This record gives sequence, structure tokens and C-alpha cells, in this order.
Amino acid sequence: LLERYDALFLGTGAGLPMFMNIPGENHLGVYSANELLTRTNLMKGFRFPEWDTPVKVGKKVAVIGAGNVAMDAARCSLRLGAPEVHIVYRRSRDEVPARAEEVHHAEEEGIVFDFLTNPIEIYGDEYGWVTGMRCIRMELGEPDESGRRRPVPVEGSEFEMTVDTVVMALGTRPNPLVFEDAEGLERTRWGTVVCDEATGRTKMERVWAGGDIVTGAATVISAMGAGRVAATDMDAYLCN
Repeated sequence: LLERYDALFLGTGAGLPMFMNIPGENHLGVYSANELLTRTNLMKGFRFPEWDTPVKVGKKVAVIGAGNVAMDAARCSLRLGAPEVHIVYRRSRDEVPARAEEVHHAEEEGIVFDFLTNPIEIYGDEYGWVTGMRCIRMELGEPDESGRRRPVPVEGSEFEMTVDTVVMALGTRPNPLVFEDAEGLERTRWGTVVCDEATGRTKMERVWAGGDIVTGAATVISAMGAGRVAATDMDAYLCN
């Protein structure tokens, strides 16, 4: 691209769902929150068979994570007919990243919160469908780089949890395919692009970036602002 253009802007976002990389994560009935919510809302899965995109949600759903997207996934699961929905979160209530009103509304609707709990394996039947999870209790240790107390497994506290649907709501990151043949593009350990906030310039000559590919998952308005900042600097660069 740099052979064809004088300047490039990367605005590809951070849409790749994160998973736990635990045994059984490929079983049928394991969704990313992105997939569940996209199939439910944008693809009208809630109106199957009138629309062509079914969403199979079982009788007992576990949503892993406790951000705003996790609350959305849990409450959508209730509306799709699941009688019992759990939020499984490895930290305590005090560390929940979702907005307080989101948590309040989820509790009002009957969502069960399993704090200080972390899945370590997902079980499936002979056909590959989810039948349960093996979890471990956690306790909070010293604060990590985010300022929140780091969750530490409690030895010997493993237990079984019967579920038939698991939704991973652990956040998203930039897709690494974007960075093929871009060795000069410096990235953080989270896979986001390093750039100058004031200009949008990356460490790679003639390449700018902005939005979620730089900040990680954030808001549309902040991405739009980053685009304006970069466009201004790109214009100044190209006019020199």
C-alpha cells in the first residue's frame, strides 16, 4: 500500500473477540458475546424462523466476564428464553467494570452473579455440545497494572457447574492479520498500535492510526475524534 499511496490511516478497530484458551472452548454452545449479540440483534436471530439466523440458547447460560457487553449478553439470553443465566467473574463485585445501572438492572431481572469464580475447563457430550464447566474459586491479591486487585486461584477449590451455553464476554482486541508485512509498526502487548495521541502518527513512516486499534475497545465518538486529529496531521504532512 505504501508503494501506491503517500499516507495511510489504520482504523480497523479491535473487533476480534478474546477467549480464555481453556480445554473445551471449541464445544458447540460456546459463543463469543460478539457473535451472540450480532446474531440476536443485527441478524434478527430472535425472530427465527421468520428470519434465517437461529440463536440456540439453552436452559442454563454462563456469561464469562462482567463488563457492559457481558450484561447485554446475559439479559439477551433471558429474552431468548433461558430460565437461568449466570455472570461468572473472577474478581469481586467491587471490581466489576460494567456501569452500576447495568449491574442493577441485571440483578433486577434475576441474573445470578458468581463472583471470585473462574472457569478452567468446559465439558461437552459425545456430540460436542456443552454440558458444564469446571471452575475454581479465586481470592484477591495485590493490585495489578490496572489498579484492581489481582485474582489468585484458591488451591483445591475446584467445583463443577452445570450449564449448556457459555458466552465469552472478555473484551476484544485488534485482529493480528491486519499487521502482516508491517514489521515496522510498533504495538503494545495487548496488540494495539503505538502512536502519538496528538497527531495519530505511528512509529512507521507515513502511517497514522486511531480508534480502537490504538486504544482498545472504546467509544465511537473517541474513534471519530482520533480520525479528525489524524486527518489534520496527514493533511499538513501531505501539503509540505
